[in-house]
Amino acid sequence: MHLVPRLASVVLTLGLSASLVGCGFHLKGLSPTSIPVAYPHMKYNNNNPPQGNTLQTKLKIYLSGYGIQFDDAKEAYTLHILEYTYHRQRLNGRVAEVILHLNVTFQIEDAQGRPVTTPRSINSVKSYQYNVATVNVDDNEQDAVITVLIDDVAQQMARQIATNRLPHIQPAPASAPTVTP
Repeated sequence: MHLVPRLASVVLTLGLSASLVGCGFHLKGLSPTSIPVAYPHMKYNNNNPPQGNTLQTKLKIYLSGYGIQFDDAKEAYTLHILEYTYHRQRLNGRVAEVILHLNVTFQIEDAQGRPVTTPRSINSVKSYQYNVATVNVDDNEQDAVITVLIDDVAQQMARQIATNRLPHIQPAPASAPTVTP
């Protein structure tokens, strides 16, 4: 009596599994060996760190998950933050809306400080609303949204760095030596 429902559930499970495999579905692996890492050792350089320390902490966490080590190795590449721009826009009314913008421009440099990749900008925008007539929770809400904003930018940067999707700077072609008569 219990054999028919069990057999039906096994057949259903195998059928669904076979259809997933047949359509090309596969789980994305995040092991350090699944993606060839072009930058195994990195350093972090941010000249203007208003929220940069939070960004640095999150980048270290995400990039170490991809197998990139942050250390002072001699051959370490430098993740250089060229621009970190945060902008807050408030729209007033009965319900106030706050829009937060974060733009981070970065590039990767080799151990000698020469740029390896072209500058890349990552943008993120988040917003929240609150009723001005009620208790003012603007500061608490803003802090939480800024944390999410920085986390979003750090994840985007880590994915682009770890999957080698940053455009590399092409070396200038060597010019032929000129001969003077």
